Amino acid sequence: MTESPYADDALTIAPCSHPLNASIAPPGSKSITNRALVCAALADGTSVLSGALDSDDTRVMIDSLRKVGVGVEVDLTKNQLTVHGTGGSFTDPAEDLFIGNSGTTVRFLTAMLGFAGGNFTLDGVGRMRERPIGPLVEALQGLGSNTTALSPGDCPPVEIKSPAIAGGKVKVSGSISSQYLSGLLMAAAQAPGDVEFSIDGPLISKPYVQMTIAVMKSFGVECRANEALTHFSIAADQKYAATAYAIEPDASAASYFWAAAAICGGTATVTGLSRDSLQGDVGFVNCLEQMGCAVQWGSDQIRVTGPATHGIDIDMSNVSDTVQTLTSVALFVNGPTNVRNVAHNRVKETDRISNLAIELRKFGVQVDERHDGLTVHPGPLSPAVIETYDDHRMAMSLALVGLKQPGVVITNPGCVSKTYPNYFADLQKFLDERKQ
Repeated sequence: MTESPYADDALTIAPCSHPLNASIAPPGSKSITNRALVCAALADGTSVLSGALDSDDTRVMIDSLRKVGVGVEVDLTKNQLTVHGTGGSFTDPAEDLFIGNSGTTVRFLTAMLGFAGGNFTLDGVGRMRERPIGPLVEALQGLGSNTTALSPGDCPPVEIKSPAIAGGKVKVSGSISSQYLSGLLMAAAQAPGDVEFSIDGPLISKPYVQMTIAVMKSFGVECRANEALTHFSIAADQKYAATAYAIEPDASAASYFWAAAAICGGTATVTGLSRDSLQGDVGFVNCLEQMGCAVQWGSDQIRVTGPATHGIDIDMSNVSDTVQTLTSVALFVNGPTNVRNVAHNRVKETDRISNLAIELRKFGVQVDERHDGLTVHPGPLSPAVIETYDDHRMAMSLALVGLKQPGVVITNPGCVSKTYPNYFADLQKFLDERKQ
């Protein structure tokens, strides 16, 4: 595989000629970094976030926080962020908040600023204007906020022109994204009165909500939830406390290295993660185990030994960010793999069902697309030039196919900067490592 500045805006993947025996510590979790940034911004005092991720998604979050009066110092040599919280008092910015194509940023900040009150406009790239935010806006409106989604289909830009929210009870839809609820939960501690949320319909990606509650607790705010995760309450008079907070490695990023072992054979060890991880995506290894891989859980590492051997039928609603990774593995096993209950993947950085099916078919295999998922039928593969749709996960996942199938070219490989700027360099080092 060739790592370059992508002068030709494409990257040709060289097959891996040997079974793996390597380990890696991926960069910090994007999901945890952006949650910790919000909680630290709402705290009164200075927090230090270690192990933080540096990526497009975290940069737009930091830039927007700075525009509303939060001091953030970045030390890339230590992967450390120092956040000078404002206790929930924010200034009206002189310009719109540009959030790129970061779903966590637009949803978390819409909730945070909607609760705080003031005058704010949040906007992003063209694709962001196609990603619905209506359920979050409706919940804020139900609590008395004058918050509006300006694009058709209740998509950004989001305009907030409103006083602060005092408290209250409201229903929240969780069927499109759990990030709506996560943003509201973190923001609710600003209210002088109690706040209660009940889930209207199904709640997808429940592990991410549990992650949110855990991060909030680390910063001193208690969120009470019932066992079914259908009702949540944040009592009044709670304040976030500035703290030193360590961010664990990104489990979604780890999925690519575990999948490499499933495709190439051998062993991939990811350090810094365990069963106690806050991230539900460590559950991706359970998918690989069902496909015939061996999984070993350690106190500070998770090891996968491949190859994967057979297809599976699986509900991936709780690990939906790893669907593309699993389908790449599915090309090399015996029998079809059926992925279910991920309809919400259609409104991510790209349509991660329809566009994924288009790209997988370029390898010469049959892919059956449904509203909520797809079925991959493995067969003889062909070389392919893969379009990435400016979707970091499309690039990172489908590059793995090239580890075994010659002639795989990834277009716009630089799109991985959204969450993992050094992905291709790290993958090369990982493939080259041969432990004795």
